[in-house]
Amino acid sequence: MKRKGILVVVSGFSGAGKGTLMKKMIQDYDNYALSVSMTTRSPREGEENGREYFFVSKEEFEEKIRQDGLVEYASYCDHYYGTPKEYVETQLAAGKDVILEIEIQGALKIKEKFQTALLLFVMPPTAAELKRRLVGRGTETEEVIAKRLRRAGEEAQGMEHYDYIVINDDLDECTKELHSMICAAHHTPRRSGELMENMKRELDQLVKGEK
Repeated sequence: MKRKGILVVVSGFSGAGKGTLMKKMIQDYDNYALSVSMTTRSPREGEENGREYFFVSKEEFEEKIRQDGLVEYASYCDHYYGTPKEYVETQLAAGKDVILEIEIQGALKIKEKFQTALLLFVMPPTAAELKRRLVGRGTETEEVIAKRLRRAGEEAQGMEHYDYIVINDDLDECTKELHSMICAAHHTPRRSGELMENMKRELDQLVKGEK
């Protein structure tokens, strides 16, 4: 029976290293598809449209909302972020596990819509390390960094809604850990409905054939 993909939602504090971790997952394993989100924020240095994000205007984003073209969307630090629907559905049907790197508001919306989605929350080992990483980017003002730290404090209140908490300390180890979690998730009963129904039907046919 063909293996169906599952939605893997990865969230975490800004500065937790989610982006680097996702790139490593795609590089090391061939069964993942990284969904590219749409956002109204401006590109950071080195980011390209269609690679890290689809960068659009607020008007374009709101039109996509009206067209029901997003799996989820949310507002974060004065900007919209959302997941285009068509790409996700196509990859899942092809058997790929689709990774959505989204913040907590969007993750909880996904959990409501997709009961089989796997939710993972990534964080650094300490809050001090989080601040060090944010400062180390060198791309944001002290005011923006302070805003992101306040936001992290708010997001920490929702970590219990996730299936697993992942500490991103060593990149290689964290990547292997994530891959193992996703592989294991495929074998849980709530993600194996078709497999279980097929087995029940086959057993029923065998029993009837023996009467």
